[in-house]
Amino acid sequence: MQNYKNKTQQASNTINQQGPTWAAMNPEFVARMQLQNRFNTGLDIAKYTAKIMREDMASYDKDPANYTQSLGCWHGFIGQQKMISIKKHFGTTRSRYLYLSGWMVAAMRSEFGPLPDQSMHEKTSVPALIEELYTFLKQADGRELQHLFKEMDDAREAGDQVREQAAQQSIDNFETHVVPIIADIDAGFGNEEATYLLAKKMIEAGACCIQIENQVSDAKQCGHQDGKVTVPHEDFLAKINAVRYAFLELGVDDGVIVARTDSLGAGLTQKIPVSQSEGDLAEQYNAFIDGEEVTSLEQMKSGDMAIKLGDRLIKPTRLANGLVRFKPNTGEDRVVLDCINSLQNGADLLWIETEKPHIGQIASIVNRIRDVMPNAKLVYNNSPSFNWTLNFRQQVFDAWLAEGKSVAEYQREQLMSQDYDNTPLSAEADERIRCFQKDAAAQAGIFHHLITLPTYHTAALSTDNLAKDYFGEMGMLGYVKEVQRKEIRQGLACVKHQDMSGSNMGDDHKEYFSGAQALKASGKDNTMNQFAI
Repeated sequence: MQNYKNKTQQASNTINQQGPTWAAMNPEFVARMQLQNRFNTGLDIAKYTAKIMREDMASYDKDPANYTQSLGCWHGFIGQQKMISIKKHFGTTRSRYLYLSGWMVAAMRSEFGPLPDQSMHEKTSVPALIEELYTFLKQADGRELQHLFKEMDDAREAGDQVREQAAQQSIDNFETHVVPIIADIDAGFGNEEATYLLAKKMIEAGACCIQIENQVSDAKQCGHQDGKVTVPHEDFLAKINAVRYAFLELGVDDGVIVARTDSLGAGLTQKIPVSQSEGDLAEQYNAFIDGEEVTSLEQMKSGDMAIKLGDRLIKPTRLANGLVRFKPNTGEDRVVLDCINSLQNGADLLWIETEKPHIGQIASIVNRIRDVMPNAKLVYNNSPSFNWTLNFRQQVFDAWLAEGKSVAEYQREQLMSQDYDNTPLSAEADERIRCFQKDAAAQAGIFHHLITLPTYHTAALSTDNLAKDYFGEMGMLGYVKEVQRKEIRQGLACVKHQDMSGSNMGDDHKEYFSGAQALKASGKDNTMNQFAI
């Protein structure tokens, strides 16, 4: 809890020690500026938010109803508005984070322009976005506190001590908009040294939680695309070590590492690791390699390779590009092995990339992991790459069919059709979607639910609707009715965009610095006065 009077007294003591040369300094103004800038560095943020995540993880272990959530944000303003809205609607930011998606960095923040999610964007753009997000969140703190300071000043001027005390109490109990960011480092952008160097930059920018995946860095694909290639466990664990060393070097001792496995959908490996002892990780990894048993050298041709697996000699199945194929239908077993070994070697949370949002499928994998690691917890991607409507309608269709209920009026492959929107099947599917996060947290070990790319899609949808109306018959009414009027009636603070951008804080600072000579922007002729919010 921040104490306004203590801050003011401390500032007064500092100023008085300097004598008359600092007479222009107002201790109360110093206290206000300090409170509006609670975090001086990104490391301050990382240490603060890591503690929050650890507390939330412990809370989830006690009760899975205490799961956490986030939305992916591609710009500081988007992250800021999300947290302002959460505080407005729910009164607290607790258990709500931000997610930084490598996909959105590639698609929207690269100097090359829009790129696919294949680690082609500049690695520096990731820590740059972390810093930008926290800059906007800190500005949200400053703006909201500025309003509380003004409320306190107005109460003083009116001689209303009760109102003044209430304002001061709100200042002392102010909850910051700064929350944990789960930051995507993709596959580490190179070898383990490259991963370490980038992780340091991300932590210095404020990241308390770094998510890393087990794909080959230079062949990385989006988790929902084909052609994914995984690395041997030793390679992945080296990168987990690199991230942990980065956290420890910078003093973020409780930094969080999310180990993501793409093995469920990845059927290829680039390397065949060397086994050092019977039953080691390399041997376990190689046991999944697909191939033809070799009983005679005549089966081999120039360029072929063979590997001994147990008592058998195998010629691995290789593609024309040299990549080696895993045995079919081994993805789940490889996922379980990946997850157990990641948790046993320094990871804190797991991310299992699945091909559909199915609680039963996720739970079946997690239960196998928890047989070995009872406290295993997942970060799960509620991905826009899933067709949620079709997936859940088909899940209900299949469940009803198994229960003997009639599905004669439905065509399974056509369930996305609007014709089914008002049917009992779609109603049950929607209810399952509504409860998916709560049920998956309880049944499938999911500690954190996120949507990777929601604000990418909301920006496209809202822009499409505005363009359709504004450039069509509605003209200016398309903006006024569908945007501004709704902003006003829903109490969106950004309807007063000058205030949101920091104009009123700037006026305060001018007054601090120049006194009565300050030229302010917030006078009677400011058109923002037309808005009562």
